Amino acid sequence: MYFPGIEAFLAIVRTETISKAAELLHLSQATVSYRLKTLEQEMGGLLVERRKGASKIRLTPKGENFFSIAERWDALWRETQILQASGSQLSLAISAAESISHFVLPPVYSMLNQHTPPIRLQIRTQHTQEAFDSIERREMDVAFVVREIASPSVTVKPFFAEEMVLLRLAVPGRQAGDTVEMGELAAQHEVFINWNREFQFRHDQWFDPLCPSRVHLDTAGLIATFLKDARQWTIVPASIGAHMMRMGDFVLQKLSATVSPRICYKVTHKFPNQALHETLRILDNYLQDIFGKYNNLTSRDNSCN
Repeated sequence: MYFPGIEAFLAIVRTETISKAAELLHLSQATVSYRLKTLEQEMGGLLVERRKGASKIRLTPKGENFFSIAERWDALWRETQILQASGSQLSLAISAAESISHFVLPPVYSMLNQHTPPIRLQIRTQHTQEAFDSIERREMDVAFVVREIASPSVTVKPFFAEEMVLLRLAVPGRQAGDTVEMGELAAQHEVFINWNREFQFRHDQWFDPLCPSRVHLDTAGLIATFLKDARQWTIVPASIGAHMMRMGDFVLQKLSATVSPRICYKVTHKFPNQALHETLRILDNYLQDIFGKYNNLTSRDNSCN
């Protein structure tokens, strides 16, 4: 693949004009146009529409489809340049679900960051499906996710489990650790986050699915924004609850109903590159130090799910 053409194409898309792309790349417009044309010849069709008098460029359907591929090529090229410059330095690319990355893994990140010899870290927040795809394509070395997905090329191992707790504003008479009956919680005052399929299933047993919560979130980072009323409540993993306690006047309580703990999983390629073996061993040691028993569970080939 003609990388100068990819670089020119991405610059044109991001700046929306060939002239600004030339300025960004410190090249002449003629050079940028030549590189784009060469790439288009290699791709077998136009990627960018040329329209006289138009203030901004437009991508052709082929160009729109190629854009995400070009971004991956660009990222891989940059990673290759860094690898060449770093020589034999250890490296690790981590993909993690937002709630795991922000609230569970910081102690692991800290230990990896302080490791001697240094480890070059790349950390990317991704949804579970994106994380599995990244592992399958070997774009990332390890992923931490909240659910399993069937795939013949990955190995999945639970590394951490935590209880689910009730989080509410701290008000007089509301004691931490008290058990709260589900009937005391009004669905219309819930700040709801769907932590996994099992949680959703249990939630539908507790509350009428036809009378949903007023606030639905897909990120724990917004809980504090909406949990402002003493009547409001949310169910969260203990790690997030502990974080919220440090942020403000909240209280953690238990639920009368049985709530399965949230299990977090570590995902690696079934056949990791030889160069990763040492870094993955270091990571596993830190996971063992912090989370203990779950690293003693037997790895499972996800193709059996």
